[in-house]
Amino acid sequence: MSLFPDDDRPKPKSVHEIGQDLSMLSLEEIDLRVAALQHEIERLAEARAKKAASRSAADAFFRKSD
Repeated sequence: MSLFPDDDRPKPKSVHEIGQDLSMLSLEEIDLRVAALQHEIERLAEARAKKAASRSAADAFFRKSD
């Protein structure tokens, strides 16, 4: 057990929160958020492709021969 609880650590501020009010943002701020979200979508797509390839390889390896 740690001497310092994890809950006391400051949480990193996210660039964007889903459903957040956008009315007070400038065009530049919106563009930055769009770019950050597009980058995250690309990162998620790459992670998904890697997991799908890994699963496909495992399925092929463990597939029963009839």
